[in-house]
Amino acid sequence: MSVHSNWRWRAVAGPLLAGALLAGSLSGCAEPAPDLDSAAAGQLQSQVHAVTEAAATEDSAGALKLLDELGYGLDAAAAEGKVSFKRHQSIKTSLDAVRADLTARVAQQQAAAAEAAKAAAAVQAEAAAAQAAADQAAADQAARAAPAPAPVPAPGNSGENGKAKGKAKGGG
Repeated sequence: MSVHSNWRWRAVAGPLLAGALLAGSLSGCAEPAPDLDSAAAGQLQSQVHAVTEAAATEDSAGALKLLDELGYGLDAAAAEGKVSFKRHQSIKTSLDAVRADLTARVAQQQAAAAEAAKAAAAVQAEAAAAQAAADQAAADQAARAAPAPAPVPAPGNSGENGKAKGKAKGGG
């Protein structure tokens, strides 16, 4: 190694090493509060698992409800000092992102259900129209196939040029 490159290495490494040693010595002076208590972490993790399971089974509405419960649990743990503010904010940001995804999925599912209902109604209307057309065609065919009724003479016309029959002549 040349003297010049050795000097550059010492110029960079020296302050970095000093900073690392200073940080290490300060961390030994006082034990900082954990970012996340282990008991709280276990409970939050089981709630995350429940949300994941609900989302995986396409139960987005149920997953949203479980996500709300997870948020309440996180807030309670933070209020008890089991979650640091920084960690609380980080987890909240993640929960908000998941909530947005689940809300979008619920909206898509509702739109798909409405579209399916609309399509089912259209199919049902087409079937009803086809049945009505078939009924009308059957009625028309039955009317053509039936023999025409015999003509009924008009009332008051007996076919004798208007002369009445009876005992009116000499009758006695």
